This record gives sequence, structure tokens and C-alpha cells, in this order.
Amino acid sequence: MTTAPSVAGPRDPYDYPRRWEADVVLADGRTAHLRPIVPDDADAIVAFHGKLSDETRYLRYFGAYPRIPERDLKRFSVVDHYNRVAFAALLGGEIVAVGRYERLDGGPSAEVAFVVADAHQGRGLGSILLEHLAAAAAECGIERFVAEVLAENRAMVRVFAEAGYQVSKELDHGALHLEFDIDPTEESLAVARAREQAAEARSVHNLLHPRSVAVIGASRDPSKIGYAVFTNLLTADFAGTVYPVNPAHESVRGVRAYPSVVDVPGEVDLAIVAVPAEQVSDVLDGALAKGVSALVIVSAGFGESGPHGLHAELQLVGEARAHGMRVVGPNALGVLNTHPSVRFNGSLAPVLPPRGNTGFFCQSGALGIAILADAQQRGLGLSTFVSAGNRADVSGNDLLQYWETDPNTDVVLLYLESFGNPRKFARLARRLARSKPIVAVRSGRHAVRRELAATSANVDEASVQALFEQAGVIRVDSLAQLFDTALLLANQPLPEGPSVAIVGNSAAIGALAADTAMAQGLTLAFDPVDVGAQTGPEEFAAAVRDALHDPDVDALVVVFVPPLAIAGTTYARAVRDVATTAAQHAAKPIVSTFLAVEGVPEELAVRGEEGTPTLGSIPSYPSPERAVTALARVIRYAAWRQRQTGSYVRPDGLHPEHAGQVVRAALDEPSDSDGDTGSEEVYHWLTDARCQELLNCYGIDVVPYERVSSADDAVAAAERLGYPVAVKSVDQRLSRRPDLSGSRLDLLSDDGVRTAYADLLAMSGMPDVYVQRMGPRGSSCAITLQDDPSFGSLVTFGLSGVLGDLIGDRSYRAVPLTDTDAADLVREPRMAPLLAGYTGDEPADLAALSDLVLRVAALSEDIPEVRALELDPVIATPDGATVIGARIAVGEPPSRPDSGPRRLRSIDEPVE
Repeated sequence: MTTAPSVAGPRDPYDYPRRWEADVVLADGRTAHLRPIVPDDADAIVAFHGKLSDETRYLRYFGAYPRIPERDLKRFSVVDHYNRVAFAALLGGEIVAVGRYERLDGGPSAEVAFVVADAHQGRGLGSILLEHLAAAAAECGIERFVAEVLAENRAMVRVFAEAGYQVSKELDHGALHLEFDIDPTEESLAVARAREQAAEARSVHNLLHPRSVAVIGASRDPSKIGYAVFTNLLTADFAGTVYPVNPAHESVRGVRAYPSVVDVPGEVDLAIVAVPAEQVSDVLDGALAKGVSALVIVSAGFGESGPHGLHAELQLVGEARAHGMRVVGPNALGVLNTHPSVRFNGSLAPVLPPRGNTGFFCQSGALGIAILADAQQRGLGLSTFVSAGNRADVSGNDLLQYWETDPNTDVVLLYLESFGNPRKFARLARRLARSKPIVAVRSGRHAVRRELAATSANVDEASVQALFEQAGVIRVDSLAQLFDTALLLANQPLPEGPSVAIVGNSAAIGALAADTAMAQGLTLAFDPVDVGAQTGPEEFAAAVRDALHDPDVDALVVVFVPPLAIAGTTYARAVRDVATTAAQHAAKPIVSTFLAVEGVPEELAVRGEEGTPTLGSIPSYPSPERAVTALARVIRYAAWRQRQTGSYVRPDGLHPEHAGQVVRAALDEPSDSDGDTGSEEVYHWLTDARCQELLNCYGIDVVPYERVSSADDAVAAAERLGYPVAVKSVDQRLSRRPDLSGSRLDLLSDDGVRTAYADLLAMSGMPDVYVQRMGPRGSSCAITLQDDPSFGSLVTFGLSGVLGDLIGDRSYRAVPLTDTDAADLVREPRMAPLLAGYTGDEPADLAALSDLVLRVAALSEDIPEVRALELDPVIATPDGATVIGARIAVGEPPSRPDSGPRRLRSIDEPVE
């Protein structure tokens, strides 16, 4: 259950919820704009209806219906956005599809219908309209859709049948009566996600596989970016057709030029825009008229230049999307595709990189050229490369969708400066990393460039770390580490375990590699093998072969110092040949320090059909520390992939409906317990009674307690609860002050309670105290829920107390959690071994702690108004987990940019 924004009742026909507007990606990768219908759309609806074929009209209206009567036109165009809701899908201002629902008899059911223009059928508009209508209906209290469809209208029946809902059908006189609940199901969500992936992947495919490209601003002047882009396209031997657009010249570099993209005789799949910023708007008009599928804007002078440029940027992207186009940039380096059937260099990079199996997304245009040069120098081949610049539209999330199904990409590299939609990134990365490794370096940790601010979310480092770890993303701190890890992933198989062997001809370097391996948490299969400085290539290769054939070895580090007598290249070739033969029986990853080379030297390369290094090539590093560190990252990633993904389980005994009522009642009441959680928002801290009631809805019991305001009341409460008891101050400031302990524990008598009450009253000056039955003895833990309005909710776990706070010993997971996430969460803190009997005590019940974590996560998912939650302390014992203290703050739910029906990130979302 999620609490949707409330819609009180019928609205003015012009006053629809603005959040219902959306840019959407269709099945062919093009875009359209979706918004509710208003009375001013009457003429557009008539025009739309007039273009429908006779068959389409018959299937929709059960008759010829050649013209819309005035009465029906008013009903179609004047709706109240509550009992009657209608959406129009627009392309370039023209309506291409309409969907609507109408409430039946004022109840929770509504009749739904939609119609798509003949020219746009088969593009997925029907399913998109259904998703958005269902979301709007749920906000307005609709629970069930019904539809009347002619039996021969197979396309419409298919839309309902394939949406993932449980649809009941009844045939009556040639018409099908369909009914289904619109509450999302696991199947309907899976269907929507699959369609989203296919559509967004297709939109990126259109960018990277153009058949024809127009360079708008192609120039004869070598100092202009239009010259560089056009030259790079020609130099790469692009497989498609290139059209230079320059109104001042008849040709550019010997290729006939056109004064405008509209004048180009053939179709234009992609336009690269390289004109000054003030001219881009005029250029866009021509691209829209031409029907270009996508734009790559390398021009600068937009969001990075200030508010005026940002306004122009947002207007540009809005216009492009409304006319079906995706946009890379502005201020982008461009895009590359090295596949032989494409050979597309639509960028400012002078040389197309060698072909490889690695996809690279980079936000920085200026850094992009250096990154490409570095990749080429190291011998890292790329499949595709996208530099998104200001990332006004196409982002890293779009590329993750594309690479998931791209057969030419096996490894994904990300250079990120910010997050546009962190929740979506977490979802996509977690899915992709199960089949393809993702290596990411994130700069801009403490400052986001101005040009990215409008499309970025402010995410703290703890959230980022949790996001990466949970998603299986290999996080690195520098570009050098990024390439170190990528070279290994692109050329060697994943290891099956953490056991590492070290073979070399230098005892000192072997010991250095061993120290690094142990520092990285790896296991040494045996002591480093030193074959001696004078050993020949055959003996050296034999030692490598023996290590690779050892069943206890999962990965191999080869350290080599070239001897004076024999060329090092001979040793390298011998090792490569042995490794290639051994891989036929059991493929194990190998890293090396050969010839002081950084990358893949010729002698260690296994060449593919095109002459580029391929799987089986052995990467070389300038130092054993870098080689082993890269290997350690890959071993940890392989271990993450081997772990079970877990299931999104819901513990027994949950009552989300009642919980929602508790929170809504609390939000409706004035509260004198407001507190500031550190953001601009002020949340309501629930009263003790409401906090307990809400936790009970999720099976979370707190040890019984009472709040009293006198010594006599404290004694009476202690007798009701039963000795021994604890007396605690209600002053939260004392809870973290060991020097001013706000608690008196293990009180066994009336006198002890009175003395404790007097002490706390003198210390805090507050007459109220808590009297609580003593909990069991065990390890004191803390489970908290912290909310990030952009990233979502994080569940944290750690041992409570000053030491845990001081060293920040907490583990993090992003909601939603699987059972595996919960189990890992309670085992990750550095002090977690204390829970497992490290000091000889009986181990705590970690399963009970995991169950408690899952209950907190379920509460967070079901009730987004819960903005902060603290269970502290939680006493972990061999017999279970006992909650001693709890606090909950509630407030207006945050936006959830990755929930609801499919949509692109809004271009005018406020900066988080």
C-alpha cells in the first residue's frame, strides 16, 4: 500500500494535477507528450477523429460515427479530472491517441476506453495510456476498470490481456465485457518494467545506430567544432550517409552541403548540432520539421552559462521530446559506436577507439577526449561511448537500459558527476550487474557543476555507498582505478572464489603482492612461488601452468622482473600460451606485472578477428599493488554475483491499512512535538501511543513502559509493570550523554524508583519520566530509517552506543529490501562479530534481527509519510531481538521519481 496524493473531488476542467503530465518513450524509441485533456482541445479532438479510418472508428465506437456530435464533443473535451479523466498523447502538438475513464454510478468502478490514430498504432500508446489512466484513477478512489470491446478488436483486447492484470472476460452479443482491479500486481509491474527497458533501450539504439547523420553547422574552418565533428565522421568511415548542413557553402570537405536540414533529400535519423547556442533554437525548428529521430548537441552556452542558458536548455529539450526526439547534451562530447557495420564517430574525439566489449558513459565532455585517449593507450577496446554533457535528457540510466540487451557490450563503465534519478539507477544497476559488471567512479561528491544541478539529486555519501554495494556496482575512486578494473573484466573470466596464487621471479615483489592480497581480504592458496631470477621462459611458464591447474587456486598473479640475458617478451609469450591452453580446461583470471607496461602488451594479447585484444588477453600493471587491488575488486564482485539475490518477502502479521489510518490521523492533528530533522521540512514526532500503535501494525513490539510525572506515579507504574524496572528521562538530549546518563537501570524496589526519579528531575528539570520493565541482557543495537527525498529510504543497522557513533560503524541498505539484503545488513558492521559470539558468548539470534529489519523496510515502503524511525536500543540475545526504545517522525511523503507509470524524468523538476 502506498498513499497517493489525495484528490478531494471534481476539479475545474482546466485545473488538472500537473504531475499527471509526462513525456513518455514509445516502443520504437521515439517520444510523445501525455497530458490531461482540457476544453481548449475540442478542435484538436475533432481533427484527430477526422483522421481515423472507418475501421478504427467502428472498433472504438461500435459504429461508423463519421462526425462527433456537439454533445459528445463537449463530453469528450470537458472533464472534471476526477469522475471523468481523459488523457491525450501529443506529437508536435497533434493529438495521436486519446484514453479516458468515466466513473460508474459514483462508485469505485470506471469504464475505460482509448483509441490510437492509425498511423501510430503498434507504438505502445495503448499500454502507456492504460498505465497513466490507472494511476490517475487510483488517486481518485477508483479500484476497478471495466471495458466493452468488440470481439474482433484484437489489438485492444491484447492491450488489456498483456498488461499483467487479472482480467475477467465475458462475451455478450459479439462484445467482450472485461473487468480488472487496477491495483498494481507483481505481474503488471514486471510488464511495465520490461516495456520500459525495451523502449528506452530502443531510443538509445536509435542514437548509436543511425543510418544517416546530418551535421548542422559543418564547417570548412578547422578552428570550429563543426569542422571537427564532420571530419571525425568521415575519418571513421561511417557506414551510413552524412549530410553537412551549412547555408554559406555548397560543399564541406568535398561533400555537398545543404542550407538547412529540411533541404536534405533523404531521411535523417540523427542530427549533430554544432552551431552557437543562440542559433540552436532555429536549428531545432528545422529538425522538427524534418522528423529527425535524435539530436546530439555539442554546442555549449546552455545550463553551464547561467539561468538564461538553463531556461533555453529546458525549452529546447521540451520541444524536442514533444516532437518525438531524444537529446544528448547540450555541451556534450558526442557519441561513438565501433561496430564494423556502423563505425560511427559522432563526437569531438579525433580517433574512433578500437573495437571492444566495453560500454562507457561519461558526463564530462571536456574529460571525454582524455578518457578515450587513455583507453586506447591501455588497449581497452570500446563497444560504445556516450558523453552526455549537461545531461538534459539522455542519462546514464538510459545507457544501462541499452547495454542490458546489447550483445556487443559485456562490461559497463560509468564516470558520474551526479545522479538524475538515483532510485531508478539503483533498480537498473542491480538488475544489469547480475549479468554484466558495472564499474563506476563518481566525482563531484561535494559539489555538483552548475550545468548539472537542474537534473541532479543531492545524494549523501552514505547513500551512494549503499546504492553501489547493494546494486553490485564496483565503485572506484579514480579513472586510473576504473581502467585497472575494466582491463581485467574485459579480458579475463570472473573468479570462482577468493583463493589467489602468486608466481614470479622476484621474492621481494612476490611478497609485496602477497601483502596487498591479504590486506584486501583475499586468501593465499600457498606461499608465493619464486622461480628465481635466472629461470628460463619454459620453467617460468611451467610454474604458471602448475598454479592454474591447482584446484585450490581461483586466480593468479604473475609478477615478473625482466632478466638481463633473455628478452622479457619471450617470457610474456610463453605465459600467454600456457594460459590460453589452461583456459580450455578451467578459465581462471590472471593479472600480471610484465615489462612495466600498463594495459595489454602485444605479447600478452589474444587477438580477435579484427586484430584487437579479446577475452584471454592478460592485462599488465606497473606495480603489483595495482594488479592485486584490481583483482580484489573483481573477486568481491564475483562473490556478490554468486550470492543469492533473495526475495522481496513480507513478514507475517502486517496491517498496512490500519497503519495508514494511524499516520493520516496523526498528520491531521496539531502537534506540539514537532522537530526538525535537519532538512527544511519539519516533521511530526508521533506521540508514544501512536508510535506504539503504528509499530504494532508491523509486528514490532516495544517492552512495556509508562510515562509518568511524579515519584508516586513512577512507583505505581513500576508495580504494575513488575520489577526490575528502568527509569528514563524523556529528555532526548540525555540519551547520547554517558556523562549525564538519562537512565537508571535494574531498579528492584520502590525506594530505588523514588531515588532514580529525584536524580533525573534534578538533572533535566523535567517532571516526566518513563518507567519501563527491564529488557533482557544482550548486545545493544540500533535500527534506523533515514529518508533521502531523491534517493529514497535507507535502513541502517549498527551496534548502539558512543563507540558505534564515534567510528560511524553502520551498514546501509536501500528500500525495498530482499531477505538477503536484511541478512547481510546485520552482518556487515565491523563490530557485528560481537553478535556472532566473538568473545565466546552464545551467538545472538541474527534471524530475529533480520526479521525486524524487514518489518521496518515494509513499513517504509507501505507508508511513505514515515520520514524517520529509530529503534534504539534493540537488545539482541540468543532468544530473539527486543525493542526497548522507539521514535517515529511523519510528514508529507516525498516524491518518488521511480514509482508510478512509465515516464521520462521531468525537465522542469525542482532541484532536490
